[in-house]
Amino acid sequence: MSIPSLSPEQLSAAREAATQARRARADLKSRVRSGEISLGQALDEAAADDVLAHVKVVDLLKALPRVGDKRAAEIMDRLDIAQNRRIRGLGCHQEEGLRSEFPG
Repeated sequence: MSIPSLSPEQLSAAREAATQARRARADLKSRVRSGEISLGQALDEAAADDVLAHVKVVDLLKALPRVGDKRAAEIMDRLDIAQNRRIRGLGCHQEEGLRSEFPG
């Protein structure tokens, strides 16, 4: 099965949709970084939005204040979350673990 060729209008629409998705994901991480929303609120938003559900868990953790590469990796190992896991792929126990790790 080959990839269908797209018209210039379809390519432009796909580029615009991808740009909007990247901006929405960056905005979520920015709001977490600034403290505007908590990790739990970010997880709730991602559960309701297909675009935000594609944020990597490690990137969301690193957006939290005082969480860098090392601490994010430790948390993910402790909660048995794969390094490439996205929010949509979290199990209920993993999500509960993240919420209890960062209450509020």
